[in-house]
Amino acid sequence: MTEMTVAANDATNAAYGMALEDIDVSNPVLFRDNTWHPYFKRLREEDPVHYCKSSMFGPYWSVTKYRDIMAVETNPKVFSSEAKSGGITIMDDNAAASLPMFIAMDPPKHDVQRKTVSPIVAPENLATMESVIRQRTADLLDGLPINEEFDWVHRVSIDLTTKMLATLFDFPWDDRAKLTRWSDVTTALPGGGIIDSEEQRMAELMECATYFTELWNQRVNAEPKNDLISMMAHSESTRHMAPEEYLGNIVLLIVGGNDTTRNSMTGGVLALNEFPDEYRKLSANPALISSMVSEIIRWQTPLSHMRRTALEDIEFGGKHIRQGDKVVMWYVSGNRDPEAIDNPDTFIIDRAKPRQHLSFGFGIHRCVGNRLAELQLNILWEEILKRWPDPLQIRVLQEPTRVLSPFVKGYESLPVRINA
Repeated sequence: MTEMTVAANDATNAAYGMALEDIDVSNPVLFRDNTWHPYFKRLREEDPVHYCKSSMFGPYWSVTKYRDIMAVETNPKVFSSEAKSGGITIMDDNAAASLPMFIAMDPPKHDVQRKTVSPIVAPENLATMESVIRQRTADLLDGLPINEEFDWVHRVSIDLTTKMLATLFDFPWDDRAKLTRWSDVTTALPGGGIIDSEEQRMAELMECATYFTELWNQRVNAEPKNDLISMMAHSESTRHMAPEEYLGNIVLLIVGGNDTTRNSMTGGVLALNEFPDEYRKLSANPALISSMVSEIIRWQTPLSHMRRTALEDIEFGGKHIRQGDKVVMWYVSGNRDPEAIDNPDTFIIDRAKPRQHLSFGFGIHRCVGNRLAELQLNILWEEILKRWPDPLQIRVLQEPTRVLSPFVKGYESLPVRINA
């Protein structure tokens, strides 16, 4: 019996051995240790709308089934995203998450601000960016070490997503590593290795605010260009934003453009190694890349949850949710719901409905950059298979180091070797 099997059995015994009311799926250790599966499985089976009375983030409701998550997503009049009501994460004390930003707004203001930045990922703009993304990806892969161990997270996933962010913002190229740092600082738990306190988080994000304010001042006094800062600076709906709202939207765009793609770039390599028959299927038929990309995004679920706050008392899933209650939609659970997705715990690259997943959210808050994320992942795997077409040529050497977070479901490192 492997160590992974023992750990999985221990997690299952723990999840089913405790009182239902004591289950706290927000415990970040579950995600760091990859032992979250059986806890959500039990909630889906026995208590799909579950109240946790005590956690490090306070009391909260967990919504764990696909159809119930969809019902919450599509009812913004009752389940609010507003920053002033609590925002979009379970982490109430995270000052960055409480900043006003368009994902943490309800209509109509949300719709207007989202519309301002959405042209950057319009089909015609993605077509323009494709050649740049492909050239960068090709150059990076050509520079990777062969037949020796390296860290996929830092050499590939972080590098490519940081360069993409810098392009979207037209950010000074030599300073682009700041974008990755600010993304990590925004979502990190204090004491988890990235920041030590909320004070440090806000001190670093104030540096972010200062830097982006200078870029705003440059763009607002120049001719409009096709980058996110220029779009906001020249739009009537966003050019008069308060400083904290500008910072909030910048933080949203940094995290949204970074974590989803970055962790899916790593998660795909891991999933194909865990399911080698799927890797063989891919090598035999590269036309499956597009379908596989959607499956990677479902399988990885780069953001484990989104949070809403009840604006009024409501009966939901047989439970009485009160005004002001924190309601957490666990995408990571909905994406493993067998009532919505066949054989959900198996990575299958040629699913009949590969885009049926919750990783991008749903309804008015569906990820604005979802097509760009898919494009980057498609290009990465097209270029990988051009160079290393054989099954398991990219070999995972040991278990990844995962992020300590109930929000970002990601990786700190993944040791691999390319056999060629």
